[in-house]
Amino acid sequence: MSDLVVSQVAKSFHTTSGDLPVLCGADLEMQRGDAVAITGPSGSGKSTLLYIVGTLDVPTSGRVQILETDPAPLSPAALARFRNTQIGFIFQDHHLLPQCSVLENVLMPTLAGAGAGKPEEERARKLLQRVGLGDRLQHRPAQISGGERQRVAVCRALINQPSLLLADEPTGNLDRATAAAVGSLLLELCREQNTMLITVTHSTELAERFPRWCELADGKLLERKSAA
Repeated sequence: MSDLVVSQVAKSFHTTSGDLPVLCGADLEMQRGDAVAITGPSGSGKSTLLYIVGTLDVPTSGRVQILETDPAPLSPAALARFRNTQIGFIFQDHHLLPQCSVLENVLMPTLAGAGAGKPEEERARKLLQRVGLGDRLQHRPAQISGGERQRVAVCRALINQPSLLLADEPTGNLDRATAAAVGSLLLELCREQNTMLITVTHSTELAERFPRWCELADGKLLERKSAA
């Protein structure tokens, strides 16, 4: 049994001129440690698919199963707990809280659970050390570079040790060299933590580095041969 199963996921949006289909039966299966890049033109439904897999949106039809759990029937509170413990999110904009330190930002997702105790703080410190920010723990986001802010966002997404990490254009706001470094970091950390990684990107350069590369076309995922 795969750890992630996306089966015949379809999504349509209501418009004044009728229903607009975006996804038309997308399929994807992954195991722990797998990394998949998804490319496709703007408006093809890449982010929509990511949000459905991340339980932030619901499909018109089809199903998503994560670690043998179907999130669809869960209550809002149970779904929030499941999302917080099993799924990590990284967006194009880092969304760090400007009034909080680097360490506090990384610990933020733990507040929805039992809170940030000594084990969580130690894990946060180790993650930040791992990404080269061990000397930036008390800095505010405005005091570090764009690439460093995105590395903080990566640590924040991993702090609860999720089984699935979803990244939506994580290198879109970065220069080429910094984007390459962040891309490498994502792949390395997911291998180390045995986490599934799905990255939506417009960058073929980034996609080619992934073990698996899918293209979203006509509402379906088509697997391409990756150079990795």
